[in-house]
Amino acid sequence: MAPISCRELSTRLSSLFHGVATTAHAQLSFRRTPGPFRQLTAANGDALLWRLPSAATRDDVAVASLVGHLEHDAARRGHNVVAKDEEEFEDEDDVPPGQRHGARRHHHQDELAARWREIHGRDDWAGLLDPMDPVLRSELIRYGEFAQACYDAFDYDLASRYCGSCKFPRRAFFDGLGMPAAARGYAVSRFLYATSNFRFPNFFSQSRAGAKIWSQRANWIGYVAVSTDEESARLGRRDIAIAWRGTVTRLEWVSDLMDFLRPVADEGIPCPDPEVKVESGFVDLYTDKDPTCRFCKYSAREQVLVEVRRLVAHYTALGEDVSITVTGHSLGSALAMISAYDIAESGANLSNDKRAAVCVYSFAGPRVGNARFKERFEAELGVKALRVVNVHDGVARIPGILLNEGAPAMVRRVAEGLLRVPWCYAHVGVELALDHKRSPFLKDTLDPGCFHNLEAHLHLLDG
Repeated sequence: MAPISCRELSTRLSSLFHGVATTAHAQLSFRRTPGPFRQLTAANGDALLWRLPSAATRDDVAVASLVGHLEHDAARRGHNVVAKDEEEFEDEDDVPPGQRHGARRHHHQDELAARWREIHGRDDWAGLLDPMDPVLRSELIRYGEFAQACYDAFDYDLASRYCGSCKFPRRAFFDGLGMPAAARGYAVSRFLYATSNFRFPNFFSQSRAGAKIWSQRANWIGYVAVSTDEESARLGRRDIAIAWRGTVTRLEWVSDLMDFLRPVADEGIPCPDPEVKVESGFVDLYTDKDPTCRFCKYSAREQVLVEVRRLVAHYTALGEDVSITVTGHSLGSALAMISAYDIAESGANLSNDKRAAVCVYSFAGPRVGNARFKERFEAELGVKALRVVNVHDGVARIPGILLNEGAPAMVRRVAEGLLRVPWCYAHVGVELALDHKRSPFLKDTLDPGCFHNLEAHLHLLDG
């Protein structure tokens, strides 16, 4: 260490305070807890003198001692500023993205019970989306994690005899996924299975293990879960959550969406209007069954309706408020829309003179039905839907690229009513648009699969 002369004192002091200011700013931006600051004791002062070279003069020693005291005082002031600001830091929206969700959930857990109907879409989320309401943000992420659990629990291993099934037993589902909060808050009451004659690439996984496989026709497609007593107290109601699995890997299934609309009444859904139509591939997956298969002897539709009716009847008989929250990503979003509509249309949410509110939290979902389906879904049945989409994701723009809710009303009426064009689609619900290119935490990419990724959507919600 070179001796410090008196001539260098002013330069040294100015750089000292500049450095302290920079350090304090860095701590405010990136640190959760301040680093330890060492008190300048007599022993530390002696150590400082000991580090000076033998050639140092008495004046230089005095200057070095002064600098050491100034460093200590400035650091202590910086520590106090950081500690004070971090008390405010916990309550602001400047929390780093990786830590936001847990802090926010804890901070707003008491508020949710009083506001659950508003968060569930009673007013179509008016005033909650821009800026994003923190309670709604927390709930969207929570249900998005339920949808992500469908991917994480699915067995993709083609060499396994259990390929196409769930990796974990129903009673240990959330524990097996390492989701302790969900395990404490919800109990999975039923797994859902599906089969289909419609081709969905990368959706139905079939094992190569031959005759030893668990099922020749069925695939695990989602689950029904119900909130525990403790979680119901936090939520303000008994919540029935339904999560649907979407497509597994890339987006080859997009090419299969260019199909005709089909009246829902033709598929056994009790709709009085034959003009209410949905995409044929989606409704086929939802309603198809195989009497020879143990797991898909009953269709996915029958499985979910039976379970929802049972749970609604049980908890409304106890006098509880009940909600039904359906979620899914990609193709799972389409199934979530159809199943939520079906629950309301068939009256599965009605029991003991009480009606359970039905809401969909959809992620990166395609269009599902025509304009008449939209009217029946929203205005006549009162089902609420919030669609979370990345504006760069092409899946949210199909099917119905040309004839959709954005086309003039006259054009749509002529195309669907007079010309009977079978691919006039309309999105349902309220859209929450995200843009990954505006996030400082995500790198830009040309891969459309990344635009569609569920975890990217959840990161954008959290960030």
